[in-house]
Amino acid sequence: MEGLRKLEEVQRTILLMQSEGFMSCSNNSSNDPDSDRFLSNFILLLIQPCGGLDVEKKCQLIYANLPKISAVFAEEAMPCLNEEGNCENKSDFGALQTDYEDMAMVGLGAMQDANSTLEDFCRSYFMFHDMDVNKPQSIFRYLPMLSFTESYIYQLDRLNEKLVKLPTEGVKGLEQGFHVGANQSRVIKFIELFKTNPLKPLILLLEHHGLFTERIREEFRCGEEYWRLERKLCGALTSNKKIEVEDVMRAVHLKSFDYRVLNLLLYQLRSVKVDEVHMEFLSVSEFLVELSDDLFDYEDDVLENNFNVLRMFVRIHGASEAPTMLAKCISDAEKKYDRLLKALDPNLSSNYQERCEEATKEGGKTSGPSLGTWSIPPVIEDEDFYRSKTLNSN
Repeated sequence: MEGLRKLEEVQRTILLMQSEGFMSCSNNSSNDPDSDRFLSNFILLLIQPCGGLDVEKKCQLIYANLPKISAVFAEEAMPCLNEEGNCENKSDFGALQTDYEDMAMVGLGAMQDANSTLEDFCRSYFMFHDMDVNKPQSIFRYLPMLSFTESYIYQLDRLNEKLVKLPTEGVKGLEQGFHVGANQSRVIKFIELFKTNPLKPLILLLEHHGLFTERIREEFRCGEEYWRLERKLCGALTSNKKIEVEDVMRAVHLKSFDYRVLNLLLYQLRSVKVDEVHMEFLSVSEFLVELSDDLFDYEDDVLENNFNVLRMFVRIHGASEAPTMLAKCISDAEKKYDRLLKALDPNLSSNYQERCEEATKEGGKTSGPSLGTWSIPPVIEDEDFYRSKTLNSN
């Protein structure tokens, strides 16, 4: 992810250069991406701290020594990269760079975003592992691996949301390998990341610690499929393209893959066999929670063009039929939930229902799983008008 961060810095610098009116010109063309990137990298180098030098002093040094630098000098300097003692060994540097790029890393922002999910996971799922969430040792024993995994997934999820907000045709062109302009190199990198294997560094980490299983691999595949569906469905909404109900329902079921990854990982960390009864029950509960969250966040998701099941149902079934169809979907899922709930240990069943009620109230919602009632918000038939009206009022 360090490479993505650097690309973001380069892109911001290019935008700044454009706003200030100085960009590269090559062969009388104002669009020379290689030159623009070189200039942006030069500016980034110029502003990097270097002892007691300020920017003015750096500029004076460059101005004084620039006449001494030529293409011939640069070519003569290149062989030193292979000379031991003067510069780093080129092959060793390449190996280190590859290892660095393949290393799983997370940023502070991703950790902060993942924090609420981790808290909910500990309070809602630890009971299925006979663990007391009120005992710090129960949490901190497994927290590093759980926190790192969820933060890494959040990092990719936020990146995918940025891709969703791109113009639909631009995303389509990138995914098909078309050239879409010099200033979208960062976007191309993001697309390539999701087209290859975005979770590979995390997989290598889990394998190194002996925690990776085929079940976790399958959930990772589910996550990548969800990200693809999210881009596809949100793009279809904004471009008035047909949406298949099968894609929508598949996306809702896939969306909670990170909870299932954490749960499977906790089984591995504890060296305990996976309880299939618990996994089946929790998958249905996760589905209902996703529906409840979508109803609660409906207006915000319209504004942000986020995946939301009610948005999709309005497009598929129309504004008048969408609430009815979604209510039927909720009713069917609740019947399955009630049946599986009865198969749980009575104490576990009671504790989980109590936790669901706490989570729903803490989130500010007045309906949803374990509260007995559901509230479907008024549908927004013309999303473009709603966004325009909301933005103008703000």
